[in-house]
Amino acid sequence: MAYAFLVLIVALAVPHVSAQGTPAPPSTSPTPNLPAPLSAAAQEFLDGHNQARAAVGVGPLKWSERLANGTSRLVRYQRDKMGCKFANVSNSKYGGNQLWASGGQAVTPRTVVDAWVKEKEYYNHTDNSCLPNHTCGVYTQVVWRKSLELGCAQATCVKESASLTICFYDPPGNTVGESPY
Repeated sequence: MAYAFLVLIVALAVPHVSAQGTPAPPSTSPTPNLPAPLSAAAQEFLDGHNQARAAVGVGPLKWSERLANGTSRLVRYQRDKMGCKFANVSNSKYGGNQLWASGGQAVTPRTVVDAWVKEKEYYNHTDNSCLPNHTCGVYTQVVWRKSLELGCAQATCVKESASLTICFYDPPGNTVGESPY
């Protein structure tokens, strides 16, 4: 399928930082708190990721509203204050994938995840490397077995005739020297 837009991809990895917290007190509510149903976009991000993970025998991610809220704030900041440029997430405690697409067309969550997963063709699992002159860090973050939660957001950048998508992963992946699965 041909797309009428240019896609640039960047993956950023940060080391996992553990933090111990106190458990939340037990709920005193008489009825269990049911999670709200996911938006169509959230479900599409999650399904695309989990299909790629299942293809290599990795368990599914769960949607995190905490991560989704963080990416939403960040992607809006990048749109409103930074000219829709990639965010610097190198100091984040989460793993991050970003996609910037030009051409003015809407980019679906599935299109975004498919673009990241396309890097699989450059990844050699046997020796945990990418082919020369190629990158595969966004793919390896998608399928990173130790990542358990996902949250994503998108912004349309009218002035730039582009869109920006950011996903966070917790715990982060792409730890140097480790295989994703």
